[in-house]
Amino acid sequence: MSSSSVQICNHSEYQTPLSTRYASKDMRYNFSDDNKFSTWRKLWIYLAKAEMELGLSVTQDQIEEMEAHVNDIDYEAAAKEESLTRHDVMAHVHVFGKLCPKASPIIHLGATSCYVGDNTDLIVMRNGFDILLPKVAAVLSRLSKFAMEYRSLPTLGFTHLQPAQLTTVGKRATLWMHDLLMDERAIRRARNDLRFRGVKGTTGTQASFLQLFNGDGEKVKQLDSLVTKMAGFDKYYSVTGQTYSRKVDVECLSALSSLGATVHKICSDIRILASRKEIEEPFEKTQIGSSAMAYKRNPMRSERCCSIARHLMVLTNNALQTAATQWMERTLDDSANRRITLGEAFLAADSILMTLQNISEGLVVYPKVIARFVSQELPFMSTENVIMAMVKAGGDRQVCHEKIRVLSHEAGAQVKQHGLDNDLVERIRKDPYFQPIIEQLDNLLDPSTFVGRAPEQVLEFLEDEVQPVLNLYKDLDLKTVKLSI
Repeated sequence: MSSSSVQICNHSEYQTPLSTRYASKDMRYNFSDDNKFSTWRKLWIYLAKAEMELGLSVTQDQIEEMEAHVNDIDYEAAAKEESLTRHDVMAHVHVFGKLCPKASPIIHLGATSCYVGDNTDLIVMRNGFDILLPKVAAVLSRLSKFAMEYRSLPTLGFTHLQPAQLTTVGKRATLWMHDLLMDERAIRRARNDLRFRGVKGTTGTQASFLQLFNGDGEKVKQLDSLVTKMAGFDKYYSVTGQTYSRKVDVECLSALSSLGATVHKICSDIRILASRKEIEEPFEKTQIGSSAMAYKRNPMRSERCCSIARHLMVLTNNALQTAATQWMERTLDDSANRRITLGEAFLAADSILMTLQNISEGLVVYPKVIARFVSQELPFMSTENVIMAMVKAGGDRQVCHEKIRVLSHEAGAQVKQHGLDNDLVERIRKDPYFQPIIEQLDNLLDPSTFVGRAPEQVLEFLEDEVQPVLNLYKDLDLKTVKLSI
């Protein structure tokens, strides 16, 4: 897994921070011009090979000539051609043809621009998913260890962001992992559902290829299948317009945007816990938290994740709008939008996953701080246990309830009005009414007795839900992530 690194930039021109600061080298290359245009050329080679195999006048010399120049991309020449033709695909056809004079007559034979454009997008998205999925698994792996280590450490649970019944630090981590498992499943499904556009012609009817093969529809079907297999896909979309349905982009970006929501939730939790000094993300020895306040330890990694995740979450709206406005067989108003949206979504997902992995590899837990917060709230939570113990000792529940109610309000006033510690337990100890259960108080106030089956739930969840998914990635090298910035 590649770590984030800073590229050498042209400082006089705008460049997206996703490519210059945050995303991995692998993902940056996947959406690079080099990968895009070399893939176009490979697709022209696949088409020529399939056409030759099926009897068209394409020679092995022509194919070998194209193969020799897959990566010889003259961007300056392509830009000049595009300024004349106002057509990006034809510009590259002309430039490639000049490099391959023998093959020039058969390059792009029978194809439309979307043959290279759409098929390349599908290849790039598939490869993008292949980059992301191991990173989801890496985060799950790191959080599994964290949840296992802290499965029994009691901590305050929160509902409405108010102290509620106790849970454990590890159990809370399983809630994060539960959502990540949903994301892994959705991303894997979106990846595996991708098909190839194949060779469909200008409006999806394959008319140009039917003409090339003198009306032999079976050969046209074989051509579609051969090119699909050469590109590494098992299936092609049975019907398309000029483009594959932009609903495919919706499915892909929806999975990534949903991942953004998960990461935002996880990192928001970590930010809240950091403000309480219960948990901290990694903090480097030379790291500066604030230019003015030297003591600060800001959760900047989690904040970065939330920031980029917000951007990722809204990108699916672009895909929805594009899918909704594809008139008839296609309109070109999808093109500029998709150039931005697809790459940004994958680079954003890549960057937040790497950052989250870095966070999960260095989370610091402060048990004594957590215990102090628990001790402040536990007396109130324990009142039902105290009442039940008194009833067992022969007391009247209603009388006991009233005693506890009065003492709880007195202790609450000490906390809220005077800023003092919760002294409910001491008030109970001093009240003669509770003498029959004084010796039981310590046991009644043991935090571990308030977490229910949380430790067991962690173990069961890791074994039943997480490990089967991690087994899918057991042969991958899940390296530690080091962030440069």
